[in-house]
Amino acid sequence: MAAKDDKQNVQMTMAKLFGFSVVMFAFAIWVMPPLYDLFCEVTGLNGKTKGKYEAVAAEVDTSRTVTVQFVTINNDSMPWGFKPKEFSVDVHPGEAVNTYFIARNPTKNVMIAQAIPSLAPKNATDYFHKTECFCFNSQTLEPGEEAELGLQFIVDQDLPRGVKTITLSYSLFDITDMMPAGEKAKADTSQAANHINEPLIITAKNL
Repeated sequence: MAAKDDKQNVQMTMAKLFGFSVVMFAFAIWVMPPLYDLFCEVTGLNGKTKGKYEAVAAEVDTSRTVTVQFVTINNDSMPWGFKPKEFSVDVHPGEAVNTYFIARNPTKNVMIAQAIPSLAPKNATDYFHKTECFCFNSQTLEPGEEAELGLQFIVDQDLPRGVKTITLSYSLFDITDMMPAGEKAKADTSQAANHINEPLIITAKNL
């Protein structure tokens, strides 16, 4: 009887280990890569952050028009207002196009944000070039401050003919606590200065 119980215990343990392995495998495949990519995008490690594209003189293909759509998404913990100034633009491959995004910090705290871009369809990724982008750097906003964030891009002339629409999405993350001590100290100092200027309200409880 004891041998039978031991066998059942071993089988249960093996089943649990197998289930744990499956969960860890799924976590490694589907969950970790996006988190790792975000970390690399924000910190610039491992070459994940794409640098500025150096544009070269080229003819504009006026025979084609591509619609570029802009989508903005806030991470769950990001309270900023964030939207494109234009939700879509029609462009000719080869031309440099400027557009802007509006960001506003509605909180009472200095905050630092990082925008992470993604592009669809996948086969357009290698043909969409950002020559200037607010996403190359983190963005710091004072309490109640609003900023106009610039983007300049070029759609490559070699973009596959079947691609008529490109969607550029930006996910905005609060990275205040991820920044180096110097940047956080600067934000804290600014916040402290704001408090010094606040009027002192005396109540019976203060007395």
